[in-house]
Amino acid sequence: MKSHVLILLIFVLILGISCSSNSTNDDGAEGFNSSIEIPEEFECVDGLSNGMYECNNIDLVAMVTPENLLAEPLSDGQALNDIWGWTDPETGTEYALVGLVGGVTFVDLSTASDPQVVGKLEESESASGSSGKTRKRAEVMHEDKSSWRDFKVYQNHLYVVSDGQFHGMQVFDLTRLREVENAPVMFREDYHYDGFENAHNIAINKKTGYGYVVGSDTYGGGLHIIDLKSPFDPQFAGFHSDSTVGFDFTGYVHDTQCVVYDGPDTNYHGDEICINSAESHLVVANVTDKENTQTIAKSTYENNGYAHQGWLTEDHRYFLLGDEFDERRGLSTQTYIWDLQDLDNPELIGVHEANTTSIDHNQYIKGNNTYQANYTAGLRILSLDNIGDGELEEVAYFDTFPDDDNQVFDGAWSNYPFFESGIIIVSDISNGLFILDPTL
Repeated sequence: MKSHVLILLIFVLILGISCSSNSTNDDGAEGFNSSIEIPEEFECVDGLSNGMYECNNIDLVAMVTPENLLAEPLSDGQALNDIWGWTDPETGTEYALVGLVGGVTFVDLSTASDPQVVGKLEESESASGSSGKTRKRAEVMHEDKSSWRDFKVYQNHLYVVSDGQFHGMQVFDLTRLREVENAPVMFREDYHYDGFENAHNIAINKKTGYGYVVGSDTYGGGLHIIDLKSPFDPQFAGFHSDSTVGFDFTGYVHDTQCVVYDGPDTNYHGDEICINSAESHLVVANVTDKENTQTIAKSTYENNGYAHQGWLTEDHRYFLLGDEFDERRGLSTQTYIWDLQDLDNPELIGVHEANTTSIDHNQYIKGNNTYQANYTAGLRILSLDNIGDGELEEVAYFDTFPDDDNQVFDGAWSNYPFFESGIIIVSDISNGLFILDPTL
């Protein structure tokens, strides 16, 4: 009898631990779901939040101004750029990583309605390098500051690149945020990689440990591949450059997503594939052999203005592409829907036309939705229910830029929808950090 009681107690204990354990988030870290406190005036009621932000099915949780983010705006008002997120695997704390002109600020989101600025990673001391290399985007250099900064997270380390200046790649150990006292503090990088000078973006394949720097001053702006398995000893591994004709250089890639392919085309199962938004083309590249990368396919499309950025559906079947210049031709905001059932022959099966005319910028897919940061139109969430028919449907939005919906490069730069808590963070170029809670 006693043994039965003991077994029952052990079972209850195990069950309790299981129920209280944290779930795994996009970074491989253990996150947690917590109740989100939302001030009553921030709720989206009758199409408005806080009396000024147009919205639908999204509440405002909190916002942090550029000043409070320790930003140093340029003379034209540009203050923020890219954004990403990190969840501390030990504490479950979610952090917003907010790109600025001149650095990256870290914001503790433990209490999402009361975000706390922990500190700022200052711009690399190598940002003013003098090797003499240059490219077109370098013409917009602002001394040691740039309005372009992009970064990703791998194994609790942040990898930062910057365009329009000599910067290289910063490596920063995010676990240092646990030790901060008397916030905010100013951080310096832990390591600097100088295999290139300027670069527009970096993508990281967490399954393989490789980083893919794009739009740099090397290899025509194509993929500059780096082995990141040792964060303080990153090693150049190879490159991929194609003959697409772009605005900056032949072969220039503006953004990419690289995955271990697990989609419907069995010819490439298990290969490492990069889907490149390459200005004039969509380029599919096989980068499994870093010393002998191959182009699988390259396709362009009607109304091509500037193939800017896109994201794969989680089943690797479809790719949604945003074009940064097509709206200037009198079009509404467009999203191009590509069917990649046959990687050798990408097929454009539909174009979603939004009811806005703002310029689209960065989007990410989570589950059955795509989360788009569309500059002056703010955050837009579109359902993928009918993507197989070449159709998308907008189901929620929050306009972070209430001034207008003009076709200008202001407003929502990017968003990060991958937190386990369900909140979404958005970086608005001139208005700051927005912490949002979708109510779909």
